[in-house]
Amino acid sequence: MPRRRNRQESGITAEINVTSLVDVALTLLVIFMMTAPMMQGGVEITMPKARTQSVPSNEGLTVTVDKAGQVFIGEAAVRLDEFERQFPAMVKEKGATSVYLRADDGVPYGKVIQVLGLMKAADVASVGLIAEPEPGQR
Repeated sequence: MPRRRNRQESGITAEINVTSLVDVALTLLVIFMMTAPMMQGGVEITMPKARTQSVPSNEGLTVTVDKAGQVFIGEAAVRLDEFERQFPAMVKEKGATSVYLRADDGVPYGKVIQVLGLMKAADVASVGLIAEPEPGQR
């Protein structure tokens, strides 16, 4: 009967080569780092500039009015008559004590005041207005 060779004699090793795994992980990391800023959701508007402080993004509920006068609760577009019905329910659902209003720089002042009035009528604790910081202020 022939004698069997053990693994050490045959040159076979049971090691895992992680070089390719590291290469794939680093490639994915670079891809995610490059695409993460593009993944920010929200409604595209040009906000007015003012002396302001930043607001934590995870705090409260955000209402947006775009240049065309369309109203958004979060990222969901709603008509103004629907806004009056849906907004109080959304505030209660999310448990938001404060809400924020973002409006495009080109939106007529009357439209902003109309939306602000509907927000205040929903009996929220506070309504904040969001603006871009002035150049040089960060």
